[in-house]
Amino acid sequence: MRHKGVNYAKYGYIFCIPFILAFLFFSFYPIIYTAVIGFTDLKGMGRTDFAFLEDPFQNFVTILNNASFRQSLKNTIIIWIVNFIPQILLALILTAWFTNHRNKVKGQGMFKVLFYMPNIITAATIAILFYSLFGYPKGPVNDLLMNLGIIDEPTYFHISKTAARGIVSFIQFWMWYGYTMIILISGVLGINPEIFEASDIDGANNIQTFFYVTLPNLRTILLYTLITSLIGGLNMYDIPKMFLLGGPDNATLTTSVFIYNQAFSGSYMYNRAAAASMIMFVIIAFLSGMIFFIMRDKGAVKLNKQKRRLEKEGKRSEKVVRGVAK
Repeated sequence: MRHKGVNYAKYGYIFCIPFILAFLFFSFYPIIYTAVIGFTDLKGMGRTDFAFLEDPFQNFVTILNNASFRQSLKNTIIIWIVNFIPQILLALILTAWFTNHRNKVKGQGMFKVLFYMPNIITAATIAILFYSLFGYPKGPVNDLLMNLGIIDEPTYFHISKTAARGIVSFIQFWMWYGYTMIILISGVLGINPEIFEASDIDGANNIQTFFYVTLPNLRTILLYTLITSLIGGLNMYDIPKMFLLGGPDNATLTTSVFIYNQAFSGSYMYNRAAAASMIMFVIIAFLSGMIFFIMRDKGAVKLNKQKRRLEKEGKRSEKVVRGVAK
């Protein structure tokens, strides 16, 4: 007598239901609702009724012509680039250091925790901390620079556009390089150890192993890191908002802070905030697509094309054979 096997697949679908429902209600619906609002006249605190505009793209044109939005987009890109480049470089260096099987680093666990710790601290705490560190006239940074003789009098970092952007960029770098390092380390640990053994047998040194073995095998992880950093960087909100409220003179105003100000400050322009959100959605999607295209595995793409070509040729040959047989 054959026993009927248990089908566990249905349990997987059942466990997915809570996530699907949460996604539909708390993510998908707000996205669709936001997209719709962008084409309406919805504005004003407490108002829920709206009508579609005669010119459906009026809000989008208004946002694109808004000097503050363009400035916020420029600030966002600058701050992201300035913090991401050193972030990924330092994360790669630390990854190479921690995963080098030839050099056993003592206390790796402690170092990893210390490097990752800034990511655990809340953004509000970090914003207050750095605001105090760069305080005027008696902040620790000013005191240190004066004691070292680098400056003769205190510098008001909070009113300097360049300094403000630099501080925000540094905070973002300091908060996220540990997280990036952990992701890259996990990627390296997933590489087949036999590849590294083969490189050792071939006489490759540490630098050659890193550039010709480790990095090529980290393509997928690097792509993930770049995409998530891009999305997070272009949606940067907490540090710029809590550090200097987007100041001085909009120097640290990011697109997310701009959208918040449009929706919940002053005139409550929900329609324009929604339009700005959808513009950022399109920008992020476009840039993500470009990154996917640039970092695609060209060898795999070429092999897939050859495979499809061979399949087509095989089908043509079958048709010819069938025609001859008839």
